[in-house]
Amino acid sequence: MIQEAMHNWKRISAAIAAVFLAWSLTDFLLHGLLLMPTYEATAHLWRPLEEMKNWILHLVTLIAAGGFVKIYALLCSPKSLGRGTFFGLLWGVVVGISMGYGTYAVMPLPYHLALAWFLGTTLQGVLGGFLAGAIVKGEREEAPRVGV
Repeated sequence: MIQEAMHNWKRISAAIAAVFLAWSLTDFLLHGLLLMPTYEATAHLWRPLEEMKNWILHLVTLIAAGGFVKIYALLCSPKSLGRGTFFGLLWGVVVGISMGYGTYAVMPLPYHLALAWFLGTTLQGVLGGFLAGAIVKGEREEAPRVGV
């Protein structure tokens, strides 16, 4: 029992680390490279580069990755690549709609930025779900009981 709990903890920790790294890399590619010209053109909306709170962004990404993996581990059954990927798609669409279009509704952002945030977050959700599905395995899951 204790060995199985330790094994589950290790898998969940590995999944959190993998999702954090994948999301950090895709954030760099999306925001640090692809969208940088848009951010430069809308500089009046953002903190100056030297005032950015990058450590907070990394902490937020780590907490989001932890919550993402724990929700998958606790609520999705049976665990599989397909189930993880579908969970990630749902997560990505919900968070992406909020981030991209929710922000677009209240800030004077170019539309393509809202769309890029939505699509990027959806892609990150799918990637995170794939990783969680590949790394987090269910314990011997019982078939649902039917009847009384």
